[in-house]
Amino acid sequence: MKNKTIRVISAIVISLAVLLATVSLVGFIAMDAPVGGEGAPALFAVESGANARAIVASLARAGLVRSEAFAYLYVRAFGLKLKAGSFMLSPRMSTSALLRRIDEGKQESRRVTIPEGLTLSEVARHLSSAGACDAAEFTTAAKDSKLLGELGIAGPSAEGFLFPDTYFIPYGLAPKAIVSMMVNTFFDKTASIQNLPTDRGELEKKVILASIIEREYRVADEAPRIASVFRNRLKIGMGLQSCATVVYIITEIQGKPHPERLTNQDLDIDSEYNTYKWAGLPPGPIASPGLTALSAACNPEDTSYLYFRLTDPEAGTHSFTHSLDEHVRAGRTLDVKRPAAN
Repeated sequence: MKNKTIRVISAIVISLAVLLATVSLVGFIAMDAPVGGEGAPALFAVESGANARAIVASLARAGLVRSEAFAYLYVRAFGLKLKAGSFMLSPRMSTSALLRRIDEGKQESRRVTIPEGLTLSEVARHLSSAGACDAAEFTTAAKDSKLLGELGIAGPSAEGFLFPDTYFIPYGLAPKAIVSMMVNTFFDKTASIQNLPTDRGELEKKVILASIIEREYRVADEAPRIASVFRNRLKIGMGLQSCATVVYIITEIQGKPHPERLTNQDLDIDSEYNTYKWAGLPPGPIASPGLTALSAACNPEDTSYLYFRLTDPEAGTHSFTHSLDEHVRAGRTLDVKRPAAN
């Protein structure tokens, strides 16, 4: 009789346990169920430094979870670490799915490709057009002296260090963070370049030179040769005489449209960036150079050339000469090859 009673009590206990587990499971499913509705997926921002309780409260206010208390208990029970950022969430997702997406930290981002040779203002406009950030705010961030110091940039702005590449920029990412992302990419990508200076001041000079080479070369194989021309001119105190620096003055400093051609008046503009008037490097980069131009600036060919001229516009190739007379003759040869105007 005693054993029979024990078996009955055990059966009752097991039944109650199963019943409680079933009720708990049903309750869990009910609380975890999507809020539903016709709400489309939308960005949900988790502020940096926000704790779990604040985050689940925001989810509740946004109508994304059925129960704030359940969401918080789920976070604690499973040890989730909710990350800051922007996440695409929908009321048709379960609470557990929402929370785990934030825990994984997989933010929504925009794919933005920055071409080689863009100026700071052009990079800012490019990012703005892609919806990544406000152009003016990005420009201000790129000139923040404290940020530049932290990033290891000696100049007054990040111009030249905004590495041309394809970026996946999280929605809502602050402009300063985008500047940091691009500058850090610069240092990551250029780490393998031979003879790249480690000194901040010397690195700035190489970036300035590379930015000019970037705007001058058309064929990658010629970049180190163009670099040799500029190096040779710097050695003897001769002006770099780069049209690209004059264009930079007109478009970036004077804020005028890109000229179709440069005039003698343009070449006489009084500016530190005018390499026709002053010898040496301009005070800062004029564009964002890519790896080809940066490598060329650090590793120019060993030549005695002092001049180069575009002689095949279609192929993008130049002729390189040692003297002004040879340079002029190369120009005359080009004129002969051009078809007569109708």
